[in-house]
Amino acid sequence: MNQEIFILTGAGISAESGLKTFRDAGGLWEGHKVEEVATPGAFAVDPDLVHHFYNQRRAQLREVEPNAAHRALAELQSKLGDHLTLVTQNVDDLHERAGCHDVIHMHGELLKKRCASCQMISPCTGDLTHDCTCTACGSMGRMRPHIVWFGEMPLCMEEIQAKLIAADVFIAIGTSGVVYPAAGFAEVAKNHGAKTIEINLEGTEQSPLFDEHLIGKASETVPDFVKRFS
Repeated sequence: MNQEIFILTGAGISAESGLKTFRDAGGLWEGHKVEEVATPGAFAVDPDLVHHFYNQRRAQLREVEPNAAHRALAELQSKLGDHLTLVTQNVDDLHERAGCHDVIHMHGELLKKRCASCQMISPCTGDLTHDCTCTACGSMGRMRPHIVWFGEMPLCMEEIQAKLIAADVFIAIGTSGVVYPAAGFAEVAKNHGAKTIEINLEGTEQSPLFDEHLIGKASETVPDFVKRFS
């Protein structure tokens, strides 16, 4: 009988491809605090600044490529099929570009936009501005990045919860273990009988919840780990 595998990836896996995070510089990203560019209030106060910030992030995303960890997970997914659930806290498309499919982006996607009026989600590969018009409902100034900001509910939580409960193995890769609800996933999986494995550069606050720890760069540890399933 095939095991059900649940993999959660965080900023650490994409950082190796050159993508920056808020934690790279003590809570600042390109000189901006979280409160300035990643909250609903920030968007209400200064939408131009928020759009500029995410336009820069899209531009940066075009300059990087998936690394060996992304490619290894794509290989694993091709082997396990529906028995692998891949959830990411990252908003980039590096998993998909490496060959992954059915990735659950619980914090949204940088290359999509959403209308705050009608909630239509559509691709967004270029710059987004405050005067963009929704092609579905015609609203102007209501288009926002399809990103889950601080203070908002992550996406697909019911599906994620069901997959966590059903998991035989839970693996966290490159995640700090401090941002909830993702920080609580290991505990949920463990409480329902899953073996828990942490792959990270160093230990985290959640490390005591894991049965196994693999310390090192994701680009080195993940490919070796995936060989277990060959």
